[in-house]
Amino acid sequence: MKVLMINGSPHKEGCTYTALKEIEKELLKMGIETEIVHIGTQPIRGCIGCDKCANGRCIFNDDSVNSILELAETADAFVFGSPVHYAAASGSLTAFLDRFFYAGKCLAYKPGAAIVTCRRAGSTAALDQLNKYFTIRNMPIVSSQYWNMVHGNTPDEVRQDLEGMQIMRTLGRNMGWLLRCIEAGRKAGVPLPEKESPAVTNFIR
Repeated sequence: MKVLMINGSPHKEGCTYTALKEIEKELLKMGIETEIVHIGTQPIRGCIGCDKCANGRCIFNDDSVNSILELAETADAFVFGSPVHYAAASGSLTAFLDRFFYAGKCLAYKPGAAIVTCRRAGSTAALDQLNKYFTIRNMPIVSSQYWNMVHGNTPDEVRQDLEGMQIMRTLGRNMGWLLRCIEAGRKAGVPLPEKESPAVTNFIR
């Protein structure tokens, strides 16, 4: 089993990375493989709604979206981490996720978790934004003992957020437990939920 962890911060080893590493420790204790991927600081295009991603890859191939989609094919679960910028996820991560989830046909029924880091506030709004991505891809959302967030302006300050770090550890254990439950169900022959053809409507028709 493998959990792919996405660092959506412009700082490769900053506060978001510190929180992700705390989750990673618990997963590794449970024998679950992990990989932390930084989306980088280069520009990431926004989705243009061209509908050319039916093959599971975005038409744009000049940033990290397609390379991380390739990693997602063999991942069993995901953690997406972001700093809070203007009470939302970082702009780069938002652009990344819009395209990643639109093209991500391989994401269905794989658990996902979002975490956010902030100096002071805006964390709940950012977390709500990130959790919405999972709910359009049939992904179980992994929670913790409180909202998935840590506070601090530096990695050292994040480590001083004792409750926040405990929340990250609990999240890691909950993720590992759910992955083992899914694996046990698969071995027992429990099928995936039956799928219906999509019914796409709007408020006029």
